[in-house]
Amino acid sequence: MLDQTTESTTRTCYTPSDPEPALSRQGPKPVRALLAVLKKYWGFDRCLPLQENAMTSVLDGRDSVVVLPTGGGKSLCYQAPALVLEGTAIVVSPLISLMKDQVDGLVAGGIGAAFLNSTLGPEQFRDVMEQLHHGKLKLLYVAPERLVLERTLDLLRRLEPSFIAVDEAHCISQWGHDFRPEYRGLGVLKELLPTVAIHAYTATVTERVRRDIVEQLGLHDPRVLVGSFDRPNLVYRVEHRHDATKQIQTVIDRHPGESGIVYCISRADVERTSKALTARGVPALPYHAGLSDEIRHSNQDAFIGDRARVMVATVAFGMGIDKSNVRFVVHAGCPKSLEAYAQESGRAGRDQLAADCTLLYSGADFAVWRNLLASVPAEAQPGALRSLQQLYAYCTRVECRHRALVRHFGQELPAGSCNACDVCLGEVAQLDDPLTVGQKILSGVLRLDQRFGANYTTMVLTGSDHDRLSTYGILASEGRGNVRDWIEQLVGQGFLEKDGEFQVLRLTDQGWKLIRGTATPMLTRPRPTPAGARPDRSGAGPGRDDWEGVDRELFEALRALRRSRADALKVPAYVIFGDVTLRELARVRPSSLESMRQVYGIGDRRLADHGPAFLERIVEVSRERSLPMDVKSGPGSPPVPRTVPVRPASAPPTGIRALVYLRLDRREPLDVIAAALSRAPSTIHGYLCEYIAERKITDPSAWVDPATARSAEEALRQIGTGRLKPVFELLGGRVPYAALRVVQLCMMNR
Repeated sequence: MLDQTTESTTRTCYTPSDPEPALSRQGPKPVRALLAVLKKYWGFDRCLPLQENAMTSVLDGRDSVVVLPTGGGKSLCYQAPALVLEGTAIVVSPLISLMKDQVDGLVAGGIGAAFLNSTLGPEQFRDVMEQLHHGKLKLLYVAPERLVLERTLDLLRRLEPSFIAVDEAHCISQWGHDFRPEYRGLGVLKELLPTVAIHAYTATVTERVRRDIVEQLGLHDPRVLVGSFDRPNLVYRVEHRHDATKQIQTVIDRHPGESGIVYCISRADVERTSKALTARGVPALPYHAGLSDEIRHSNQDAFIGDRARVMVATVAFGMGIDKSNVRFVVHAGCPKSLEAYAQESGRAGRDQLAADCTLLYSGADFAVWRNLLASVPAEAQPGALRSLQQLYAYCTRVECRHRALVRHFGQELPAGSCNACDVCLGEVAQLDDPLTVGQKILSGVLRLDQRFGANYTTMVLTGSDHDRLSTYGILASEGRGNVRDWIEQLVGQGFLEKDGEFQVLRLTDQGWKLIRGTATPMLTRPRPTPAGARPDRSGAGPGRDDWEGVDRELFEALRALRRSRADALKVPAYVIFGDVTLRELARVRPSSLESMRQVYGIGDRRLADHGPAFLERIVEVSRERSLPMDVKSGPGSPPVPRTVPVRPASAPPTGIRALVYLRLDRREPLDVIAAALSRAPSTIHGYLCEYIAERKITDPSAWVDPATARSAEEALRQIGTGRLKPVFELLGGRVPYAALRVVQLCMMNR
């Protein structure tokens, strides 16, 4: 959707309903060159929303401001065009660790890249200068402090860069959530190099910050590209904090073996939380500014290298995190603004796969932040307080979390359920009579003469103290946790306010309307979960199809191989291959380097460097487990995947397979076999699929109810036997994938 505004900028804004732009092979020559570069170096054959527009702005030599959410692919917007244009592009980057990670990734992909910062010794510096002199560098990363030094500016004059990219550009604005004074000096670049285009890249900023970026950098008639702020692959949840360690561990338990970040407000909270999680059997590394540089770097490297699962950190662990496979982010305390929350939670799921974002809040957090604001300049305090109030409202109001976040940034989502937050997933239940409950709570505040805080008021209302009051114990049946949460919801919705150093509860004008019955709050409680139940990661919500067709055992084998190679090369694990690529390899199971080349995320250099080792592991596991190979993935795939022969048909099974086959011959139930042989049911089902294929079984009735089998066969005939997802959806999700796979194999044997 292209909208010409009355300002001197062209603003392009894609909403969730807009079609995804795609590079055209028949388009202009620069666009075709971009497509070739994307495929050769990154293994991509398409762009994410707005990337093509951002790239063509670079190729056109027109200044631009690009706003994409974390994980939206901002880096690619300047990295790919740098390879098409002549000369070297300069990238301004705020953190040494971020520079290193990006340069490591580029070099691993066969791209000439380097950085200039304080970590370089004299010999390394000379090496970078020599590469620059001989035209071997396409991208040079420089810190803002170094860039504005006179000798660096002299270097830029001589170099005549192809363009300048300013990453994390919100740091230049005092209205941004992460203002850095050293960025202010970048305004000199336009004066020094008036003919060189400057491109600013950032995420989750308001329109006011965007205008400030344009002004501070002195951009000339820039193209302003603003993507959707929504991150549909993230599942947002908000919970009132009552047992932080237990609540954090609940999130971690949903992601066995996967990486995540736990954010805390203070250093003391980081230390306390990391020790508590470790004591519960979840090794968690701390990260905060009070640790030595050596410990911080060691812990960060362990996390980025997948040698440590959980990092507990203050926001000092911030922009330097260029790790794509973070599967969860937990805020154990509230951030200072919705901008900060969007930025920090957005470090989950950068690879576009599903991830959890859980925010634990308490009224005490807001008191802490208010105290911290005492050190903020007086002119900035009103805005900072307003940001806190907006965040508090986000925590306590009952509305779609995705919709609330994008609305804060001036956008709207289509009506309907996002299917990716606690409200839309039905994990919170609205009270049947919120008016009465609200009146009881406010009456309790009045009976205490509006002289006490939320904790003591909760004790009285639930029958723990002050039994001479008429409101004593009037909500005892509801439980202290629920009542405490409702008080926060009433504060957030403006019926109560907290006053003074001790956060005393007082009624507002809106609160008096509630007492009189002329205003009604929206109060919720967590929906009860059956004892022992765990969230179904394959159910509703984003990413439920991320694992369809992926062999988990092969995926884990490839992940282990990736980790060992990354350790040997001393680079982050995702520099080898991202999780999206590993899942696709474990889904498609290519049998040759040529077929591996077609997998998303595998460019020429990575194929040459890592392809043979990964191919060997894929073939090894596939043959051992009789998995079909070269399975087509995506729409339009052939109906039947090619199966590579794994052993002569007459070869008898051996080892555990022989024991499973013997019991399958007897038609024993799969759960009985799994228990008898101490194997997971999914493992036994894998052997069953091999058994059906090898024995040419055509009748699935021993393992699938005949009526269910008939329904599945009818759907498979209608759609074809190539992919199970459309069959599963046609049957309304009533037939599990495991049963569909059995019926599919039996049909293929006929």
